[in-house]
Amino acid sequence: MIKLIVTMKKMFYWAVLVMAFSSVLGQEVKFGRVSKEELQQKQYPEDTTASATVLYRRVRVYFHYSQGQGFELRTDIHERVKIYKKEGFGHATINERLYTGGKAGGDREKFSGLKAFTYNIVNGKIEDSKVKGSDTYTKEVSKYHNEVSFTMPNVTEGSIIEYQYTLTSPYVTTIDEISLQYDIPIQYQEIKVSIPEYFVFTPKMKGYLEVHPNQSTEQGQINYTNKSREGSHMVNTSYRQQSLTFTKNISTVVMRKVPALVEEPYVNSMENYRTAIDYELKYINYPNEPMKPYATTWEEVARKIYDSDNFGRQLNQRRFFKEDLATVIEGTTNDKEKLVRIFDHVRNHMNWNSYFGKYTDLGIKKAYAEKMGNVADINLLLVAMLKESGVKANPVLVSTRDNGVPMFPTREGFNYVVASANIDGQTVLMDATNKFAQPNLLPTRALNWMGLVIGENGMSSSIDMNAREKAFNSEQIMVNITGEGSVEGRIRNMYSGYAAYRFRNKYLGQEEETYLEDLEYKKGGAQIDGYTIKNHEIIGKDIQESYEIVHDGVVDIVNNRMYFSPMLFETEDENPFKLDERVYPIDFVTPWEDKCIVMIKYPPGYILESKPEAMKLALPNGYGLFTYMVQETPAGLQIVKDVKINRAIFPANEYQSLKEFFKQMVNKLNEKVVLIKKV
Repeated sequence: MIKLIVTMKKMFYWAVLVMAFSSVLGQEVKFGRVSKEELQQKQYPEDTTASATVLYRRVRVYFHYSQGQGFELRTDIHERVKIYKKEGFGHATINERLYTGGKAGGDREKFSGLKAFTYNIVNGKIEDSKVKGSDTYTKEVSKYHNEVSFTMPNVTEGSIIEYQYTLTSPYVTTIDEISLQYDIPIQYQEIKVSIPEYFVFTPKMKGYLEVHPNQSTEQGQINYTNKSREGSHMVNTSYRQQSLTFTKNISTVVMRKVPALVEEPYVNSMENYRTAIDYELKYINYPNEPMKPYATTWEEVARKIYDSDNFGRQLNQRRFFKEDLATVIEGTTNDKEKLVRIFDHVRNHMNWNSYFGKYTDLGIKKAYAEKMGNVADINLLLVAMLKESGVKANPVLVSTRDNGVPMFPTREGFNYVVASANIDGQTVLMDATNKFAQPNLLPTRALNWMGLVIGENGMSSSIDMNAREKAFNSEQIMVNITGEGSVEGRIRNMYSGYAAYRFRNKYLGQEEETYLEDLEYKKGGAQIDGYTIKNHEIIGKDIQESYEIVHDGVVDIVNNRMYFSPMLFETEDENPFKLDERVYPIDFVTPWEDKCIVMIKYPPGYILESKPEAMKLALPNGYGLFTYMVQETPAGLQIVKDVKINRAIFPANEYQSLKEFFKQMVNKLNEKVVLIKKV
């Protein structure tokens, strides 16, 4: 299920024609009727850069009734996709996630009715290749979800792929969010949602494209058999066919020339801004039965989650760790010391199995014994230990960055849980699933706007989930320039806060040789030797690294002059913000600072002819600052560059000032120093 967060109804910069009606659905595309003209098409006229395009998409969501089982929810999908380039081959693998209920033999969502072909022109004729059973496979992605995938055969540049299938769900109270925008353009799509009058849903539109569903009604009928017994001893059984007529409320959307969702830099997740329609169940009202409300509040969401056996009840299972806990906190004199000891113990003792979830999979007792668990197994264990030690602690429901932000009360909107504690009136957030996390330094996946603190008996309150630490990187470069223009010297780096967290996750996850090869590439093909590193395995300490460097590609010699950027191989080549306008917030994940001091010694016989002027550049409200200075010293040149971004997220209406800030900074960093050889 895709979870999205934005409800703003602002028109995308690319023109989109959106039409909705029910009586006439426009073009009716029959499965399998692919034309040579479609196969011969070389590019999509509306977007010549597209690697693939959805030529046609038809989605039907409806309720099917069967006697003895009642209603079930069905979704019929039919798509035809044109592949233009090799980069579009990824669209030839289709994935559908199915909810399993988490219990063997329980109610499960099902995938059925697959019909899929790849079409190519071979020797002037249209040839089709059918998806076989072996091309379809199912894998478990969590305790609660399986993923069904199939891959289209014989896909090449110019192919058209076409498939249709049905998804069936017994969970009639939940209609999965329907995406109206892909990463590739959609030439034409029809979306029709038909809901019996007994189920009242509220539609929620999300994203930046304007969408206007058309509402209509039509009659439906349920046929069923009524069984009764007659006679003095009720031994005669009779069956009577009966029917019930009801109204279906229909929402229809037709869209043409839907633009691709364009990737932009510094976005928490593009999924958060994809145009989509979601349905929230308000109430169910069957004939001759009282109305059953489903619309909920955040308080009800918190209470229902807390009451789950796999959530709130886990916090009271403490006997199994009491002996270990006593050893962990022995000698502590205050809650802060307890918190640090307990957090370190859980982080080091437990291993994350890479599964998200607000509910435990194994339960904290079994997970503790096996030293392995999902997010909830680990972080609810952390909360339980803190509570047992006397620290005021609670779980916090979170939606990860790639899961969006729930804009209305919903249990499905949260897919993650972290721990919180109150220490001396301050709230400390913790996540023990990552070996390099610290109190108030969460894995970046959990830094996502707001969370919901779940207190005793399901009481709840919101909490800011933005980063509480910044990423700080300090670099010192000391080099000599030789008469041949080679740069030789030594570099020292220091990483702290989130910069250290990211470094540890990358560096400690690979061989040092691989890391150094990547570092040489980032330095523009430099040669690196004498590498040393300190504190990288001591969580909470600033990381220090040092190495020697030789670079032959940063100084240009023309006649008797040398030209180079004062920042050498650390120069920013281009502004990351290129679009004229931006409709999404700019998300740096954390505030950050990048400071660099460069010391350059001239080659023998050369003197300074010109250098860039100093610059100080600020963003409004103190949200950013760039300072730059190039000055001559008796030893040569000293350059100081300091970039501070003091805010993790900037709204889209501040894009122009941010774009101009980076533009001027990049231009300044690319100005040259000129050395001239003395005659």
